[in-house]
Amino acid sequence: MNKKIVFALLAITLVSMACGFSIDLPKTPTPGPDITDEITVADPRRGQSGDETSNAMRLDISFGAGELKMSSGAQDLVNGTATYNVPELKPQITEKDGDIRIEQGDFKLDNFAALNNVKNEWDLKLGDVPMDLSIEAGAYDAKIDLGGLSLTSLSIKDGAADVNFSFSSPNLTEMSLFRYETGVSDVKLEKLANANFEAMSFQSGAGNYTLDFNGELKRSATVMVNTGLSNMILVIPDGVNAVVTVDSGISNISAGSNWEQNGNVYTQSGSGPKLTFSVQISAGNLTLTH
Repeated sequence: MNKKIVFALLAITLVSMACGFSIDLPKTPTPGPDITDEITVADPRRGQSGDETSNAMRLDISFGAGELKMSSGAQDLVNGTATYNVPELKPQITEKDGDIRIEQGDFKLDNFAALNNVKNEWDLKLGDVPMDLSIEAGAYDAKIDLGGLSLTSLSIKDGAADVNFSFSSPNLTEMSLFRYETGVSDVKLEKLANANFEAMSFQSGAGNYTLDFNGELKRSATVMVNTGLSNMILVIPDGVNAVVTVDSGISNISAGSNWEQNGNVYTQSGSGPKLTFSVQISAGNLTLTH
């Protein structure tokens, strides 16, 4: 299980001791043998004729702590497995008005020793039907590749995370908004140009972050970055028309020779669609590279 969870719980315990009071944490169920559930979700909009409506559906993934893998390639809306060793972690699937929610079962922690014995691993594949996708997670490790899907919007919100995320191939439809919000994390987002978004918002606390805009940039887009004490790397390919406006506190800003600086505005000449960045960084390091 992710070490960040241990640190978070340890911090809570130390704070409570320092303040002269104690807190009662819920009891932890005893881990048992591994259980693997098959997860299969059909598109609820599919009619008897086999046709699907052109409107995007909504898929919500709610994952607490553990390891999450996600990629394209499902024959249905969702195909995959969940492996866990605490019955309370059993995933729940609900449908309401054609929208689907897959969420981790209710599970509480009460000690650090039991934490290391808990297993919770999801390996999900998604189909390429048009969808608004939302992913919520806590302290987790994730490897996510959403290339080849048809995402009309994407929202990711997590806590203390270690995430490797990419669009290895182009999104099959135009995305209106890609929103990513995280806590104290290590996050690497790759080939973001393939997401084909109109706007992107990235918000984070302290941590190490890489936003890589390689891929096929089909249209101009805006990117808003708001981060705390962090190491932030923006990878913008050479030859891409880009403007980065920086609002920073005590920060070190490093830009290559292909960037022209005018005050707090950095410009890279190029052709084709334009990327417009607004970056707020309270402290740390900002690197513009290609």
